[in-house]
Parts: sequence; C-alpha cells; structure tokens
Amino acid sequence: MLPRRPLAWLAWAFRGPPGPRGACAPGAAGAWGRRVGPRARRGCCTAPGTPEVQLTQERYPVRRLPFSTVSEQDLAAFERIVPGGVVTDPEALQAPNVDWLRTLRGCSKVLLRPRTSEEVSRILRHCHERNLAVNPQGGNTGMVGGSVPVFDEIILSTALMNRVLSFHSVSGILVCQAGCVLEELSRYVEEQDFIMPLDLGAKGSCHIGGNVATNAGGLRLLRYGSLRGTVLGLEAVLADGTVLDCLTSLRKDNTGYDLKQLFIGSEGTLGVITAVSILCPPKPRAVNVAFLGCPGFTEVLQTFSTCKGMLGEILSAFEFMDAECMQLVGCHLNLASPVQESPFYVLIETSGSNAGHDAEKLGSFLEHSLGSGLVTDGTMATDQRKVKVLSALLAGPSLPACWSAPFLVSRCPEGVIGAA
Repeated sequence: MLPRRPLAWLAWAFRGPPGPRGACAPGAAGAWGRRVGPRARRGCCTAPGTPEVQLTQERYPVRRLPFSTVSEQDLAAFERIVPGGVVTDPEALQAPNVDWLRTLRGCSKVLLRPRTSEEVSRILRHCHERNLAVNPQGGNTGMVGGSVPVFDEIILSTALMNRVLSFHSVSGILVCQAGCVLEELSRYVEEQDFIMPLDLGAKGSCHIGGNVATNAGGLRLLRYGSLRGTVLGLEAVLADGTVLDCLTSLRKDNTGYDLKQLFIGSEGTLGVITAVSILCPPKPRAVNVAFLGCPGFTEVLQTFSTCKGMLGEILSAFEFMDAECMQLVGCHLNLASPVQESPFYVLIETSGSNAGHDAEKLGSFLEHSLGSGLVTDGTMATDQRKVKVLSALLAGPSLPACWSAPFLVSRCPEGVIGAA
C-alpha cells in the first residue's frame, strides 16, 4: 500500500541549496536568513506590537518540492468533503501558520477542519491524487516547528475531532478522537475516578493525537511510563487515504505485528492519527508535593537516587530547575519561591492510596535529605490547594502559551532525569 508519490508532508525533510529570497510561490527557493535560536525568543509572549515572525523559507535554506498548488477546483472539492470546514481567510490563517514559540512561519492559504476519519481519508485521497502537500496540525503547541507549514502546504487541523468514543469504567480504557484536548480528557476521566497517564504544561491546548504522534513524555513518565506502553491502539489515515484501523482496546494483545508503535513518535510522516485507545490509571487518593532547594547539580542527582530508594512505588514525578529559571517564573508568573534561594530546585510529587502512609514516607525522605546535606531547604504540601500552587511552578494551568515545563528544564543537563 505504498503511495504513488512521496508523502505530502515530508517537504520539511528535503532541504536544497540556498537560492534567492522568494515569496510563497510554486518553486520558490529559500535563502540563508539571520539565524536566531528558539531559546532567544522563548521568553517572548505574543503581545500587541510584536514584530511579524520571519518566514521559515527565508530563515533557513529549504527548497519547495514540486508539489501542486491549490486551485479553485480543489477548494470546491474540499468544500464538498467538509462543508463549512474550509478556511481561506488570511486573518484566520495567521495563527495556524506560526509555531508556538513564534520562531517559524509558513504561508498556507488553506486550512481544513474535518470531523471524522472518513473525511480525513477523502481529503488525503484527493491531495494524493493532486500531489498537494499537507501539514497535519493538532493544538500547535510543539516547540520544534513540526506543526506548522514550511511553504504553502494545506493545514489539516484535528481541532473538530474532539469526541470521546467510549470509556470502560472497570479497565480504565479510554477511546477518543485525536483532537481531544488533554486537559478536557483529564477532567472527563477524573469524574470516573481515573487520571490520564500523561500530564504536560501545555495540557490546556495540546491534542492527544499530537501527544501520541510526538510520543510526549510529560511529568508522569516516571510513574506511568511512556505512551508506547499506555497507548493500546490507534486509528490512522495514510497518505493515499487508506484507513489503518488498529484501534484495539485489548491490553494483553500478543497477536501479529504491533503496527501502532510505528505511528507513536512518527510526527505525521507515516499518516494522520485520527483516534486513540489509551489506558488510564486509577485516580490516587492521596497526592503530596515537596519543593526543595539543592546546593548543586551533583546533589540533585543524589537526591533523585535517594528519592527512588526511599519513596519507591509512590513516587510519581521528579522535576528540577536552576536559579535563573526560578527568577523567570517569579517575573512572569508572579510566583514566589517557597524556599530560600538555591542554585537548583527540585519538585517531587507522590501519589498513592493512603494519605498517612505517603506523608510519613515523604517526611522521612525530607528529614534524611536535610540531615545529609543533599537539600538546604524544603517545604511539603498535602493540602490539595497548596499542592496545586506548588505544581504550578512547572506545569500549572495558568502558564502562558510561551511557558511550559519543557522550557523550564530545557537548559539543564539532558538525559539524566527524563521527566519532561
């Protein structure tokens, strides 16, 4: 079932030599632009008077592949497939063309908003036959520019594919469309006494389909593992419009090829994920949060090891940031540090079924860490209101669009504590 043409959304992967600076036109070549790293703008929220984002094709040496351009006949065909779901208004297309960090900008002139997998299939089948480039987009919260077009690709949004298809109250298996917002799913399953195995700083905007497509880790990876383990099945539409139905809800499934694993982390290069089956763990009855100050990064690592040994099965999250990140949090979020100033800070979350047992274990850990010099100061919250305040330091719902946990920890050494 290989497509007759290259996958329509692989234009970003094929880079050509720099050419003359051009506008959004067929065959326009990119040019070497002024290099501005994403981190230079990560702290800049969108505000009135913000300079227009430079076009990606002008900033980087990318070359448009020989795809067709959208015609009036194509627009008419799309309108028949998704009545009322074709957006061509330039003002409405400004936001979908710009990435979350406002460092990359495409110039797509068409955005499609299907509601079903069948509509996605018909759209991709038409684009495949017409050799039209497509860029799948969920919540557009990614930080590497993969959710926005490079040139004039058609933006295929999953925003209207936001229905919960089923939920099993015994097994905790949720089946939903790919456009469901993570925070809304969290509220839905919490009403059933379950939680989502994934938690992100961008949970108020990101879509579950995008989370799966990027294999997002999140704050709870330490406790519940990656999406490769919690996603039980998915449905995807290939570039030629073929619908691949792997939407199983069977956890112990040892039959045949595990095709869903190819799409988890594929970032839209193999197909568009349209539905997901995911295993949700039971909602913990007791949640505790501790915020600690550490004198150095070596102590952070030792604290992590000690934490795993002493807290064991109740440890659900371990995050850290440095003093500069804490200053930025105070400046932009108006949150004061609950502990004395330190070079590094650690936030620990525990979750379990017995509040007294968990608080006792966490208290013993804090006493040991303070006594051994791993931690210079710390505070613990067991009241849910205070827990939410502490958690907001890294992944609270009040974070502006340009702030999230991945940003706050991105400048710290990588590969040591894979929580964000």
